[in-house]
Parts: sequence; C-alpha cells; structure tokens
Amino acid sequence: MFMLAELRTYTINTGMLYQWLQLFDTEIAPRTMSAGMDIPVTAVNHENTKFIWIRTFENETDLKIKEASFSNSEWWKNNVDYVRSHFARRTIELIHLQPSQSN
Repeated sequence: MFMLAELRTYTINTGMLYQWLQLFDTEIAPRTMSAGMDIPVTAVNHENTKFIWIRTFENETDLKIKEASFSNSEWWKNNVDYVRSHFARRTIELIHLQPSQSN
C-alpha cells in the first residue's frame, strides 16, 4: 500500500535560511501537524539554498481535507504573505511513498 505525499522544495531567499527554519519549527510544522498532516522528512540542501520537506496523506481526499483545514485557518490567512516572503520559489510534487521493507 502506497501513501500519498507532497514533496515540497522551497528556494529560500538569500540570508533568510535561519529565520525560515525558526518559523518552520515554531509555527508551520506544529500547525501543519495540528491539521492532521505528518512531516516525516525535512532537509536543507548542501548549498543551504533549499528547504525540502514531505507531508503525508492517506489519499487525495485526505490531502484536500487537511490542506483546507490548514489554509483556511486564521493564522494562515494572517501570515501567508509573511511566510511566503522567505522563499523565492516553491515546487510541490505529488509522490507515492512505498512502505519500508525489512531485509
């Protein structure tokens, strides 16, 4: 059984990585998880220019419901421009995560 996920890659504006990481850890991640989304992976590329994270869902319906819960929150509506001011570009790709297999 595959799990649906979003692979999110944000190109962080020059000089804003530390500020972005603080914002992500203190606001975005907790609020994302409160909306029912799991975040199994976060990473920064070797050049410290991109932030990569994965959000997981049971299926597309689950994604739509949880994304709506997050994006319709008062906090997001009041802070979306501030959050997005940290990155120059973002890509969001739907992927299927394969369950781990023990050898």
